[in-house]
Amino acid sequence: MNPLSSFNMDRHQRIVVDTASQPWLASPSAGVWRIPLEREAAESGQVTSLVRYDPNTHFPAHFHPNGEEIFVIDGIFQDEYGCYPAGTYIRNPPGSCHAPGSDGGCLLYVKLNMFPEHDAEVFRLDTHNAMWQPGIDNRLSTLPLHGYGQEKTILLKWQPHSVFSLHQHDGGEEIFILSGDFNDEQGHYERGTWIRYPAGSSHQPSTKNGCLMLMKTGHLPL
Repeated sequence: MNPLSSFNMDRHQRIVVDTASQPWLASPSAGVWRIPLEREAAESGQVTSLVRYDPNTHFPAHFHPNGEEIFVIDGIFQDEYGCYPAGTYIRNPPGSCHAPGSDGGCLLYVKLNMFPEHDAEVFRLDTHNAMWQPGIDNRLSTLPLHGYGQEKTILLKWQPHSVFSLHQHDGGEEIFILSGDFNDEQGHYERGTWIRYPAGSSHQPSTKNGCLMLMKTGHLPL
């Protein structure tokens, strides 16, 4: 992978990335590592990535001109505003500034520069203390994280041996598998897999052992 190149930015294409098989790339800040999933440019523009902080690593203060969305997968992430354990969902709106780091190390799922226009909400949620809701199927549970216009971000929990009906995503769908396994007509996916389904695509998902995933819908162009 050329660390300076744009890739996976054609959002009309279905993309699958097994992050367990990808190398960690050094960031400009020592002790911070990344696995890019989609990227517009080297150190600017829109990007989705896994980010790993080594213990006792602190990133210089910086602005997010077009916003930052974070889910803490492992460890404790921190900045001058607080400490965020695994399971925390964070939105830093356009124009925000912070100096992030981690004393013990952490693993993050991060999306940069993708906030809908006029979405300026600062938001923090410890999902371990949030109220889950029943899904449209009794073997599914949902935890809404954020919504603005057509864009929705949720946690979705599947019970073992769940099968969902064939359905279409008019505004696309993007998932990251946090635990368990996930299947559809095109493959089998384990923990750490990132999948982007383009707008208008359809599938019939299922799981054998149960699954917990971070999902975003309604944000991809037709």
